[in-house]
Amino acid sequence: MSIDLSQFFEVFFEESFEGLDAMEAELLNLVPGEEDLETINTIFRAAHSIKGGSGTFGFNSVSDFTHVLETLLDQIREGKRELTAEHVNLLLKSVDCLRELLRGLQAEQEPNLDEAIALRIKFEQILGVDQAEKNKLEVTASPAQLALNTYQIDFKPYHHLFKTGNEPLYMISELAELGDLETQAFNNEIPDIADLSPDDCFLSWRFFLNTAKDESAIREIFEWVEDDADITIALCGGLFADDDDDDDAQITTPDVIEENPNSTSAPAVVNVAAVKPIKKGTAVKASTPAAESTSIRVGIDKVDSLINMVGELVITQAMLSQIGQQEITEATIASLQEGLAQLAHNTRDLQENVMRIRMLPISFVFSRFPRLVRDISQKLNKQVELKLLGEQTELDKTVMEKISDPMVHLVRNSLDHGLETVEQRLAAGKDPVGTVTLNAFHQGGNIVIEIMDDGQGLNTVKIKQKAVANGLVSEADELDDDEINELIFMPGFSTADEVSDISGRGVGMDVVRRNIQSLNGSVEVSSAAGVGSTFTIRLPLTLAILDGQLVRVAKHTYIIPLISIVESLQIDISKVSRVGKDLDVLRLRDEYIPILRLYSIFNHQGAIETLDKTLLVVVESDNQKIGLLVDDLLSQQQVVIKSLEANYQKVDGVSGATILGDGRVSLIVDISGLIKLSGLRKPGSQELIIESQANLEAS
Repeated sequence: MSIDLSQFFEVFFEESFEGLDAMEAELLNLVPGEEDLETINTIFRAAHSIKGGSGTFGFNSVSDFTHVLETLLDQIREGKRELTAEHVNLLLKSVDCLRELLRGLQAEQEPNLDEAIALRIKFEQILGVDQAEKNKLEVTASPAQLALNTYQIDFKPYHHLFKTGNEPLYMISELAELGDLETQAFNNEIPDIADLSPDDCFLSWRFFLNTAKDESAIREIFEWVEDDADITIALCGGLFADDDDDDDAQITTPDVIEENPNSTSAPAVVNVAAVKPIKKGTAVKASTPAAESTSIRVGIDKVDSLINMVGELVITQAMLSQIGQQEITEATIASLQEGLAQLAHNTRDLQENVMRIRMLPISFVFSRFPRLVRDISQKLNKQVELKLLGEQTELDKTVMEKISDPMVHLVRNSLDHGLETVEQRLAAGKDPVGTVTLNAFHQGGNIVIEIMDDGQGLNTVKIKQKAVANGLVSEADELDDDEINELIFMPGFSTADEVSDISGRGVGMDVVRRNIQSLNGSVEVSSAAGVGSTFTIRLPLTLAILDGQLVRVAKHTYIIPLISIVESLQIDISKVSRVGKDLDVLRLRDEYIPILRLYSIFNHQGAIETLDKTLLVVVESDNQKIGLLVDDLLSQQQVVIKSLEANYQKVDGVSGATILGDGRVSLIVDISGLIKLSGLRKPGSQELIIESQANLEAS
């Protein structure tokens, strides 16, 4: 039968990326001259698995490149070559190269082989010309030119083999790469259909392999299943006659299975039917681009808990259904109320358990930073220790994917401009090794992520001088250190004396804050001269559910994110001033708050327009406060966010929608979008129009 291998592509890509992550983590732990053999073996096994899988699926660009990488690792683990720092750097670059090759294949794009070719040349230079020629010989030589042996391999998997994640087809494919292969499948242990379990393996195989390789190469293929199968390998006489018509090794797969499951003698001889690999350069079908992961690994405890909750929900539903068939009395009404309370409890528990499925430990984000810190510190010639705290703190997968880039920017800034050089640290009486610490913990309904360094801290004098030069503040403005530090988040602000290819303290910080705020989060900085800096990011645990304040505007209900609300108040008309033709501002303590009329922005009729008869909700966005005019404040509640872009189209001033308890659709207000929609912000600037108005009280 014909097997469509494309169904396994996504699993292969996912496992390969995990293998590369494991390789990178172990490579970062290697110290030349002090390397641990088990660490080398772990790296080798990951590379070997990727090579085998890519060869099975015809991803020759990956398997060819991994082969030479695997050769170097094999020599190191067998003690034939000493590990050097050059080897580690080259292997780390190879991990990056393999990631790019796999991402290209996953996205159905022709992979760029320039980097792979350049790295392969370096590997072959290390291995030596003789080894490179040997590699070519193994690929090009015909069986007649090499000493061939025939091996009989009996492979009898235990019934649980599939449950360990192993697939015999992959092993057959790797055997076929070693030479000419004939396969026999035994089906005598297949039970009656009533006892047949699709999760168990009832087949066994006998292989005859004609190859120039030795027995160790064969055993290497089965090393993953040594504890899950009975395996015997025996050298026997020549088996195959020369066949000039079939130069390529073929993989055999079951074509017809014997109908008699009770037969215990003759094996079912399988017809030779090659699984044809995809030719080099052929586009590979992938379900989604590699930029986003399409799967989550969930612990069985979470699944069991979810099943229990569904069971409770079914019981409650059955109880309510039974009550609905009874005559309406005071007793049935009381039972109905009790059932509805139980339904609400079950629904809340189910919601919490479903949300737990999307929660992953933040170690998935933290794991990328050891490599980043190592590479940048080498480039800057700085000694840096990275400390990771709270790695098991859980965060929603969607939030995690979007917070990674802002964190990378902050860490790069700490390394480049936060930490001093070794000489500077010694002169300041510090440890020559600087420290960058990533810490994550839960606080209320949020997750807090701290990026800390023990460097020189922010230069407040230099920051204010640059802010004055850029016209952001005046020389006469009295600002404390915290207010000065906040200036680094202004667009385009930087104190870097020269442009760095790594970072500039402040370059892009406005983008960092904007990206974090798009997640309904916030970022702030604290710093002490000579002691270091701490960037603190606060994020909601999930983007799927929002704590919101329901407000009424005319006959419509809107939701304002609670995290954006500063306060709500009745307007004192004596403190309202008019700026320009149609903008009212409220003097609130020492600030002037522009008033936005939601009924006007969203074009609603029938709203209350008199200021002293309405309510003002003061909200903050991009470190700026505005007031939203509403008719009434309703309840606060958690709402499930639905994307408008996915279901309709992007709407300015609205970040999403939800369905209320009465079935109506309510829109979720986007504060930053409202400011843009109202024309309140100056073009090309973060500054609001009212901030340039002098002496508002006099107006």
